[in-house]
Amino acid sequence: MTPLPQANVPAGKTAIAYGLMIAATVAAFFWIRARGAGLVAPPPAGAERFGGAAAATPQVEILLHVLVALVTIIVTARLLGALFKACHQPPVIGEVVAGIVLGPSLLGRLAPGVYAAVLPAAVAPHLNVLAQVGVILFLFLVGLELDTEALRRGTHATIAISHASIVVPFLLGSALALAIYPALSSRDVPFTVFALFLGVSMSVTAFPVLARILTDRGLQSTALGRLALTCAAVGDVTAWCLLAFVVGVVQARIGSALTTVGLTLAYVAVVVLAVRPLMVRLAARVDRKGRLTQGATASLLVALLLSALATEWIGIHALFGAFLLGAVVPHTSLMARELKARLEDLVIVLFLPAFFAFTGLRTQIGLVQGAGQWLLCGVIVLVACLGKFGGSYAAARLTGLPWRKAAALGVLMNTRGLMELVVLNLGLDLKVLSPVLFTMLVLMAVVTTVMTAPILHILGADRRPEPARAPSPGGPFPVLPDESA
Repeated sequence: MTPLPQANVPAGKTAIAYGLMIAATVAAFFWIRARGAGLVAPPPAGAERFGGAAAATPQVEILLHVLVALVTIIVTARLLGALFKACHQPPVIGEVVAGIVLGPSLLGRLAPGVYAAVLPAAVAPHLNVLAQVGVILFLFLVGLELDTEALRRGTHATIAISHASIVVPFLLGSALALAIYPALSSRDVPFTVFALFLGVSMSVTAFPVLARILTDRGLQSTALGRLALTCAAVGDVTAWCLLAFVVGVVQARIGSALTTVGLTLAYVAVVVLAVRPLMVRLAARVDRKGRLTQGATASLLVALLLSALATEWIGIHALFGAFLLGAVVPHTSLMARELKARLEDLVIVLFLPAFFAFTGLRTQIGLVQGAGQWLLCGVIVLVACLGKFGGSYAAARLTGLPWRKAAALGVLMNTRGLMELVVLNLGLDLKVLSPVLFTMLVLMAVVTTVMTAPILHILGADRRPEPARAPSPGGPFPVLPDESA
């Protein structure tokens, strides 16, 4: 058949449809907000502790126990990561499962004595510090990998697909809040905040895990792979901006939320207009020297910490500052490549497993009790899949992709993984999510990521990577062949 361009819909019509989609989203959310205004949630429960009762923990040598915990965490994460890789799954899913295995859901149930010895309650705060530092460094690395030039070159079709993959799950998640809020929230969490956060948690795509799946399948250089990566990048930037707004609303309790948003926009402008040229000059200096010196490394790390401090002070969390600084560093420069090479192994092998273990300590599957709650957990997974897959698939079909490619793109965009865990831990820290709902959403993140590879195989998306073709007039992506099968 004649090759079908990626985008065969006029840009004007797409822009009109995009504007209508945004307007409908805003109107629908305000309708959901009005419906939820009269809902009453249960009174706040007592403070939940994880890792056992702190008061019952004897005085221990903290450093000794932290070292024992880290050894156990790293070994378990590597073993389960290798096992999942052998099963054609991203190793990061095995590391996430390792965190749950070492937590109260499995080890705490089967061998409470071993659990108390390996991960006593006194270790949890120190593990939390390591986890937070690790996630800050990880989001900096995610920002380093972000191709901002590709975002600027993205066609109107790419932007429409990526934003449809945000809008649809956001609306479905917000609507689901009408049913979940009275059952699993508390009265000290306003419904608007709860609905916003649940909507955002349904909208995230795990850009790094998606990239890893594409690489494992040999799809990273294909038309589908590049389209998926660009859509995920655009979508994640949008989702992080939306999350920054929600966090500002939560911490400011709406009263000074506009001030928080204003400060955030001002800080983004400062980073883009003032810090980015400095990063470009520093990258050029490193390129001339031919290596990344310790002085340049120190400058970058100090800038990273200051950016994280700035966004923490503004009230949108240190993670956003780390991601933003990484995004303004030229990602193809020698400086970015060498810094990534120096930090990546340390972050992936040490810090991220500590984050997964800390998440596992907070994930208590035993809290999900009875057929009703398990049914609700299944509904959350179903709504998450319908929103991400459905929004991406529908937009991809409307912009001209054949059904098989559109379905593969929808499955890829449904990958949540690590980025979802970052969002969920933030929600639990802010007390927007209850421990029960946190556990359900962690299970949703694991399920939606695990299903990606086998469904891609069923669709045949990883059988024969198509060769790169000439770019279509509408943008940087190759023409995708039509498929009637």
